[in-house]
Amino acid sequence: MGVDIHSSEAILPPVRILLIEDDVGVAQFMILGLQKHGYNVDSSTEAGRGLELALSADYDLIILDLFLPDRDGIDVLTSLRAAGRATRILLLTSRSSVQDRIQGLELGADDFLPKPFDFDELLAHVRALLRRTPLDVSATVLKMGDLELDARRKYVTRGGREIHLPAKQFAILEHLMRHPNQVVSRTDLAQKIWASEPGTATNNVIDVTVHLLRESVDRGFPLSMIQTVRGVGYRLGGVSSPAPDLAT
Repeated sequence: MGVDIHSSEAILPPVRILLIEDDVGVAQFMILGLQKHGYNVDSSTEAGRGLELALSADYDLIILDLFLPDRDGIDVLTSLRAAGRATRILLLTSRSSVQDRIQGLELGADDFLPKPFDFDELLAHVRALLRRTPLDVSATVLKMGDLELDARRKYVTRGGREIHLPAKQFAILEHLMRHPNQVVSRTDLAQKIWASEPGTATNNVIDVTVHLLRESVDRGFPLSMIQTVRGVGYRLGGVSSPAPDLAT
């Protein structure tokens, strides 16, 4: 990381970024550069304090190191998503394991940047993430195509036809609809939907529950909304029907 930091830009309204990074030198370099480009930056060198900040304020972006001394960054990420925080998250890591990266992305991270990196590279990732439309986790009525879910009334319709779903199937559909066109892992579903029943959500249980959900949501419609992604999980996004799963 030795690239010169360019002159500041005017960013209106100010963008709030939270940096959770335990390496003080790296953190100061990033803070200085981001501030010179007009971003407002809060920071913490500890996962616990960083999580408190993330839950107590509204940030446009969180930059999160995976390897923290007091708590793993994956734990912070999981806690934020479990709390319903949809803030965009950029993960930083010096770990070389591909599995660490896959796990972070599957658990809800938006982007990944391996260390060491140039400031220009970091800035490009920040700008790209900030251009994305934020997820509105407060929305109670969710729509995708002709599928509509009212989270408050626990009511689902497709093409104007009411669909009655058991609690677990409803919760899975809501989770998928809050992450449209994104792959949601079985691990994520187990942690979110079966949180009060640890150890009961085997892959088979999850697959059967999603199969029943798909039968209710897709039967009789020209588009299949719920797709299986081999070895990973599920995705909500219409494909032509009769369409086989991406993997079964």
